[in-house]
Parts: sequence; C-alpha cells; structure tokens
Amino acid sequence: MSILLTSYDHSRAAAGLTYVYPVVSRRAGGVSVGINLNPNNACNWRCVYCQVPDLVRGSAPAVDMGRLEDELRGLLQDILQGDFMARRVAPEARRLSDIALSGNGEPTSAQEFDEVVDLLGKVMAEFDLTGKIKLVLITNGSLIRRQAVQQGLRRMAALNGEVWFKLDSATEAGRRRINGTRMAMARVRENAALAASLCPTWLQTCMFAWDGQAPSEAEQQAYLACVTELRRQPAPLRGVLLYSLARPSMQAEAPHLSALEPDWMESFAAKIERLGVPVKLSL
Repeated sequence: MSILLTSYDHSRAAAGLTYVYPVVSRRAGGVSVGINLNPNNACNWRCVYCQVPDLVRGSAPAVDMGRLEDELRGLLQDILQGDFMARRVAPEARRLSDIALSGNGEPTSAQEFDEVVDLLGKVMAEFDLTGKIKLVLITNGSLIRRQAVQQGLRRMAALNGEVWFKLDSATEAGRRRINGTRMAMARVRENAALAASLCPTWLQTCMFAWDGQAPSEAEQQAYLACVTELRRQPAPLRGVLLYSLARPSMQAEAPHLSALEPDWMESFAAKIERLGVPVKLSL
C-alpha cells in the first residue's frame, strides 16, 4: 500500500525524482507539485526552522532542463490522468492547487531561473493548467535584482503566478538570528516592493517561540511597521501568509524552537488585518 502524503512531511524524495516532488500543503489547500532546483541542499540563507538536513551555504547547481521537463510531465500525468490521488492523497486534499518553486534552497539562485519558468509555462499549457492553478515562487527575495530573476517573475505574472516573499522578522538582529542573513532592512523592503511590482506578492511569515518565548513586542511592532510601509507602495502586497511550526527543524537550533499557541497566532493575525492587509493563517 502506498503511504499517504500529509502536511507534516514535505520529503523531497516522495516521488523518487531529482527535481520534482509532491506535497500536501496547508497553505495551498491541496496537492502542490514542488520544484527543487537545489538538490545539493545549498542555500544563501540558513533559517533556524529549515527542515532540510545537511544544509550548506551556496547556490543551486546547473539545472538539467531535459530531466526537469521529463519529471514534471511524468508526475503531472500521474496526478491528472493516473491513480496518484487515490493512492497517495486523503480524499479532502485531492485537488492540484499549484506548482511551487521551492525545494532545498533558494530557487532564484539557479542561473537558469528564467528558463525554468518558461519550461514550467510550456508544460502547464500542455496539461491545460494555465490560469487554472497557481505557479508559486517561495523565495527569500535576496537575489531579485538579477535580470534573470526579474524576467522570470514577469513571465510568472502572465501564468497566474504569485511570489511568497519570506519575512520572518523586520529587525536586523531578528533576521540574523532566524535567517542567518545580514541584509539591511532597507534593502529587504526595496526587494519586496520590487517583487510586488513584477508579480503578485504575498509576505510569507513563520512565527514561533524561542525557548518558550513568543516574539517580543518590539519585534511585533517592527513587523507591523514594515507591512504598513509595503502596503503604501505603488504595487501593494496582496497580503500575509502567516504560520507557525508544523514540522521539525533539522538545524542545530531545533531544541529552542516550538510552535506558538493558536490564540497568539490569531491575535497577531488580527493586528495585521487592522492595517488593512489580508491574512491567510495556517495553524
């Protein structure tokens, strides 16, 4: 008997492929076909809650475009025309919701990023998925100034695409601690505004307790101020995807991390909504 996919296990090996993997996504509300351009487990950030084992600093390796195309076409065929849903997915989640560029590192670090987006658009058209499902980029936004990334985002916008832009803290100390990056907050805000100008963009925010302590009032206020500023941009944010921990971290800091209580998450979501920004809360 095939093992059912759950939202608590996002194994990249679920289909035994190099680049393509299926998951049941809480935020997508169904089956998401993941595209992993970082099979070398390399990322330019190191988030403390990351579920990737043996994570290293670095960039995506060269992408075998032919292999990616074959794997994606094969998995979509099994999902849409085969018995994949019946074998691997619980009845309530048996819908294909999106194709998501995510995986084991920062997907925009792939030099072929714009070519990958073009390939995804071509395969989506073959399966009559264009405009019917989302094409999602889950990104830390740090490489958005690259021309290939911007070209890819423009193409995504034409494919019913969305950017999920990671923002877990709006203080420089918080981002060093949580994401392992020293990027200045001014540059983060500029990058988020640029993303929103190229493709519909949501902030994706993971909130969690550290040694049992929820984010401080100062952290919360800095985050709300950042959201307020981004809302005022010519191309405003679509909203915030807010969630806490659902799967165990594979990083050294894991013993310090725990999920926040639903009441805390709902209260913080309400603070964001009072700014006039939609929130999708995943508990």
